[in-house]
Amino acid sequence: MTSDPSAIPLLSMRGIRKSFPGVQSLRGVDLDVHAGEVLALLGENGAGKSTLMKVLGGAHRADAGVLEMDGAKVSFGSPQEARAAGIAVIYQEFNLVPGLTAAENIFLGQEATRAGIVARGEERRRAADLFRRLGVAIDLDTPCSRLTTAQQQLVEIARALARDTRIIVMDEPTAALTAGEVSRLFEIIRDLQSRGIAVIYISHRLDEIFALADRVVVLRDGRNVGTRPLEGLGRTELIKMMVGRELADEYPRRTATPGPVRLVVSGLCRGKAVRDVSFTVRAGEILAIAGLVGAGRTETLRLIFGADRRHAGDIILDGCKLDIRSPRDAIAAGIGLLTEDRKLQGLVLGQSVRENFALPNLGPLSRLGFVDGRREREAFGRHVDQLRIKVPHQDERARNLSGGNQQKVVLAKWLERDCEVLFFDEPTRGIDVGARHEIYLLMNDLAARGKAIVMVSSELPEVLGLADRILVMHEGRITGEIASGPTVTQEEIMRLAMA
Repeated sequence: MTSDPSAIPLLSMRGIRKSFPGVQSLRGVDLDVHAGEVLALLGENGAGKSTLMKVLGGAHRADAGVLEMDGAKVSFGSPQEARAAGIAVIYQEFNLVPGLTAAENIFLGQEATRAGIVARGEERRRAADLFRRLGVAIDLDTPCSRLTTAQQQLVEIARALARDTRIIVMDEPTAALTAGEVSRLFEIIRDLQSRGIAVIYISHRLDEIFALADRVVVLRDGRNVGTRPLEGLGRTELIKMMVGRELADEYPRRTATPGPVRLVVSGLCRGKAVRDVSFTVRAGEILAIAGLVGAGRTETLRLIFGADRRHAGDIILDGCKLDIRSPRDAIAAGIGLLTEDRKLQGLVLGQSVRENFALPNLGPLSRLGFVDGRREREAFGRHVDQLRIKVPHQDERARNLSGGNQQKVVLAKWLERDCEVLFFDEPTRGIDVGARHEIYLLMNDLAARGKAIVMVSSELPEVLGLADRILVMHEGRITGEIASGPTVTQEEIMRLAMA
């Protein structure tokens, strides 16, 4: 649906400024969105997208600037005030109470009551009606902790609709969804458009932006760098707007010259999750493991790394059989794991970025049993410069960094460890195109230095663009191996993934 550009915007944000200690996050940002429009909000990690949406959602108060709805000035001092005005923000980390049911979460804070008693029957009826409007079936009595990611997202959308929402903000809504779930989400968004609801859509997946959005607003370093209709806008031009430079090759290729076999995995098993998985990785090789969500890709890496106990299987590195019983054993052997979920498994969010960096490197950074603070700061400082980590100071808490910069901190600790085998599990999930390119170059550089790299990715263009070989998994088993090349197609991988 294309909105009338001459009409009064449903929402107008003008000259929005916001700073935090040591950081100027927003530097006079403007944004308009019309009823029934899908507006894509793009920019590199740290560009100010999330901060701008938190101002809109009442979580932050702007230092300067004006908000208007339907041409009338508004001001939100809290998320409750923003919701009352018809604004719903669905963050990447959902705001659901895990122990409550879908219906209870939908009406939390606005319960239907009779004589002071919550009318559960009325809530269930209204919740069922909301899910029918969305065209989905969700068990109203199931605690949200037991729902899938896609189902939890639908609960968030239903909660927004229950409040007569006029604007819905979706922050990386497809990060953990399957292809089928993404298609269903798109159908729901188009239905919301048809009802005049505006959607502000934040994603680093450019294919989704071109398939869904009417217009795009691009932020860079807290400033507007462009507002354009998607029609007629090319992918290369959009990337240049985001990163401020041309990327000659989105997936930088290299001439692979694999050396001797470094890692051998044979007969790896854990119940039905991983069943008789065997493969090798050579020095200087990037091996990708592809497959649908639940195929056993992450589980395979966790077994090798010792995060889960394997029931059977051997692991050999450089000709030596390893007895890995814990991540400590894997790290000591020279294996590093960039986890799928950096927030829950890769970082201690309450600690500083410097302390997170030091965790697997305490031995080399210590003297006489005490961490050498000077050595620790110097070592981390080198990686801050090399990886271009945007952080105001080394004592900044990890939770305050953008997703891309959090990922770079995780990378830094493994680079300092100088691991011989590196597992990259969804290394670019939720990361902007510029930071992705930097990570791709880093992976190529590590391979050129003789490291053995195993990458798990749900993004097939990424798999085809980087890998030397591709293993495909389905229901815990390897169903095929493909030598990557210009003739290999995504369809070929999907056939094996669905075998």
